[in-house]
Amino acid sequence: MINSRQYFREIFSLSGLLFIGNAEHEMQVKNLSISGILVAIDTSANLVDVRDVFLLLKQSSFVDIYIKSLNLAGEAEIVRVEMEDEHILIGMEFKQISYDADNLLYKRKSYRKNMAAPGQFLIKETFYYFMTRNVSVDGIMIYINQFVEVKVGMVTEFKFDKLHLYGESRIVWFEHDADGGTLIGMEYQHMEKSSLPSIPRFYHR
Repeated sequence: MINSRQYFREIFSLSGLLFIGNAEHEMQVKNLSISGILVAIDTSANLVDVRDVFLLLKQSSFVDIYIKSLNLAGEAEIVRVEMEDEHILIGMEFKQISYDADNLLYKRKSYRKNMAAPGQFLIKETFYYFMTRNVSVDGIMIYINQFVEVKVGMVTEFKFDKLHLYGESRIVWFEHDADGGTLIGMEYQHMEKSSLPSIPRFYHR
């Protein structure tokens, strides 16, 4: 009888990017399933070793990955790390993965990391509390659980403590949902992109 917990793994010869320790590293896909992935990182090319990876895992076992040829991007959890010659083998389980990374509803210049955290948004001298939907080095998507009258091109102030973001943003799109809430896509204004070291770019390549 086939064990339903064992997923078929296809062997691939693909390259991608792994974001760990606030840096992107080239990775080679060893095998892939619907639940996870095994990749290899060349220690000589990436200037990392197993000790570096384990030190980073003490901070968090969650990483971001991107495989352009599969239009696959998102978050995964590291569950296995071992050495093989000059390569580090890293086994990961998918957590929040998109399989249409280059064909999204709203065209994006860089990777957007799914993230739900609170913040504040100032519009017409009124503060509104929001929850983020996703965050990138270029902009942020937020949701306010009430109707807010906004316009495309409007510049507003916002505060997002989780990533220490404070400043201005420009509304590039918005929509009001059936529940009376407001979903807004914003682009940072007057902010250095380097102020977001914990968010990968990925698509800049």
